[in-house]
Amino acid sequence: MNMEEIRLLSSEELGAKLADTRHELMNLRFQTVTGQLTDTSRLKVTRRQIARFETILRERELGIRQEGEKK
Repeated sequence: MNMEEIRLLSSEELGAKLADTRHELMNLRFQTVTGQLTDTSRLKVTRRQIARFETILRERELGIRQEGEKK
């Protein structure tokens, strides 16, 4: 999901996706500790996705961009 697609989501949808992604990251960490995770690049991708969601939420909080606004 790229930044433009994320910006089109409502704040409620974005919050739900953020919670789901954080839960996924927790599961990936558990898999790493137990030795079950084979694709370790998923950790990096998931962390970056969380950062993207948080960035968009923060932009909205500061009023930099409105919900669903296009460039």
